Amino acid sequence: MNKIIVDFEALIGQKNWNTLRRELKVMDPLDIAEIIEQLSDKDDIILFRLLAREDAKNTFQHLSHDKQEQIIEGLAKNVNRVSALLNDLEPDDRTAFFEELPGKITQRLLQLLSPEERSIATRLLGYPEDSIGRLMTPEFVAVKPEFTVTEALAHIREFGRDSETLNLIYVIDENWKLIDDIRIREILLAEPEHLIKDLMDDHFVALSALDDQESAIRVFQDQDRVALPVIDTEGLLIGIVTIDDVMDVVEEETTEDFHKFGSVQGAIINPLKAGVGFLYKKRIVWLIALVFMNVFSGAVLANFENVIQATVALIFFLPLLIDSGGNAGAQSATLMIRSLAIGDVELRDWFRLIGKEFLVSLLLGLTMAVGVTLIASVRAPEIMLIVASTMVLTVIAGSMVGLLLPFIFTKLKIDPAAASAPLVTSIADITGVVIYFSIASWYLGMG
Repeated sequence: MNKIIVDFEALIGQKNWNTLRRELKVMDPLDIAEIIEQLSDKDDIILFRLLAREDAKNTFQHLSHDKQEQIIEGLAKNVNRVSALLNDLEPDDRTAFFEELPGKITQRLLQLLSPEERSIATRLLGYPEDSIGRLMTPEFVAVKPEFTVTEALAHIREFGRDSETLNLIYVIDENWKLIDDIRIREILLAEPEHLIKDLMDDHFVALSALDDQESAIRVFQDQDRVALPVIDTEGLLIGIVTIDDVMDVVEEETTEDFHKFGSVQGAIINPLKAGVGFLYKKRIVWLIALVFMNVFSGAVLANFENVIQATVALIFFLPLLIDSGGNAGAQSATLMIRSLAIGDVELRDWFRLIGKEFLVSLLLGLTMAVGVTLIASVRAPEIMLIVASTMVLTVIAGSMVGLLLPFIFTKLKIDPAAASAPLVTSIADITGVVIYFSIASWYLGMG
């Protein structure tokens, strides 16, 4: 890819437009998008201008939002080109682009749409943010149950050209209420004189336009479909959501959860493009909060100063023990956050999981205690029992913290991903220090 970038930059520098157009004509839009992403701000606009109308539409859909916005700004002087591009975009892709823009810019771009496309865009943007209504496209094919297979195929040929997908054909009544969906394969293999209603099984799964986009992820996973119909509160078919749109949501949600799990405030754009100040503001809040939390660890250590002075060897094992508790907590939190996110575990299941997690963490703690006891038997045999018992208890405590925090956050209507690894680790560290020196104080008779 680097060689291709260099070659394209050279052709642009030489103003060899004919060669560039020939090269672009045989390339896949995804590959063109990757090249545009890596070109300079001036060269990317030049290359995009050379694309044929259909290629421009397909390439634009594969660009990052930042690059899309940059392309639109670069084409601003050519109003007709911008209008054609926005009108050609699939409604769901156009909505995803619009909703990331400031309101004034969106309103200005809406005026460049044709009356029909503007009506569609306004309706989609009218749904709540992160709802399935923002994700759907109104481009689908629907037939009536009284159609024959021959009539249905003729209808598909006439109206299916602009459809997002033809894998599923939807069956509606005279009021556009969804009554079934049929795989195109069943229609193609049926006898021409058969009626569509003869192919129906009266079983379908639909999404509500007002549902959260994350619910679509679970339905797609359960139903193994490439597209799902979207209905309004009265059951009328108003659009479809395709698997590629859902995968975009999965990527966004995963990125957001990773940022939260790392105690980063909100989603961060490409760190190569983000400014130092922006990255600083996104990370500093949680780090400062965790600094003050860890002050408690220092306070605990100060309280057990006499114990530490009497048995300096205790310090040797402190990092190992508290890290083990934090690691166990992070593992437990990761499992719970994922299970809550994909619906494998619900809020009411917390009590059932406590017993199981306790047994698992007990076995983990005992196993790890054997290893740390062997180390202590060589370095400080006089505190072997202290180290071993602390290992068991800190692993159990860390695991319990990692298990319970996501449930607590969910109960408080906070994204469980906010129960991030640094937060779990900090709480487990404080708990581990208290456990370690409390056991040492008791065992050494210095309580």
